[in-house]
Amino acid sequence: MIKVENLTKKFGGFYAVNDASLEIEKGSITGLIGPNGAGKTTLFNVIAGLLQPTEGRVLLDGEDITGVPPHELFHKGLLRTFQIAHEFSSMTVRENLMMVPGNQSGETLWQAWFHGDKVRQEEAEVRRKADEVIEFLEISHVADEIAGNLSGGQKKLLELGRTMMVDAKIVFLDEVGAGVNRTLLNTIGDAILRLNKERGYTFCMIEHDMDFIGRLCDPVICMAEGGMLAQGTIDEIKSNEQVIEAYLGTGLKNKTAAQA
Repeated sequence: MIKVENLTKKFGGFYAVNDASLEIEKGSITGLIGPNGAGKTTLFNVIAGLLQPTEGRVLLDGEDITGVPPHELFHKGLLRTFQIAHEFSSMTVRENLMMVPGNQSGETLWQAWFHGDKVRQEEAEVRRKADEVIEFLEISHVADEIAGNLSGGQKKLLELGRTMMVDAKIVFLDEVGAGVNRTLLNTIGDAILRLNKERGYTFCMIEHDMDFIGRLCDPVICMAEGGMLAQGTIDEIKSNEQVIEAYLGTGLKNKTAAQA
């Protein structure tokens, strides 16, 4: 579904992403790991149109989307969440969800004045969809809560819910587990798995929690110093000498020799 070819992003003389290539298969949940500063978030930002690449290109279902802005990618079904949730803090959970679908008739004064029945019908349909998402995510108890009052984990669920309000093809999740307690993290994981298996969502996620990655992701890709270091199952990645060295600064062989 996504093909990244020789992608480079420079900031001055610093290579945040350096000649990176990868593929994300349709229907997969792909994990992206790596030490801090590896270039993971920058890679996401380039794919999602928030940053222009220095070199290389990005393809979505064979279409070149390199540098296409986020609002256009939104309509193509490519969505991205952030490590820090971006909710409308003064609106309720339900209202946050109802804000997502684009081109709603009620957004124009003309339609609101002269086509009230159409606007009300459309709004009722959007509300029905929002309530369906709320039920799916098991957050009915906070449906009318002001979003700014939610816990970190509940805000992450709301971000996930916003991707469900449109026909998403692929969702990029940036540290969905950051600052989330284990109970809510399990709930988020269950929702991601259900969206993948029942609704065919494709996911790519940055995450530091290896247990969470191991539960959800296959394959797992490791980045280091802006490039792709290794790819495989979670067990293959955990035992990969280069991955261990990237994280710990020493390889398994050297570590064993030092212990001896």
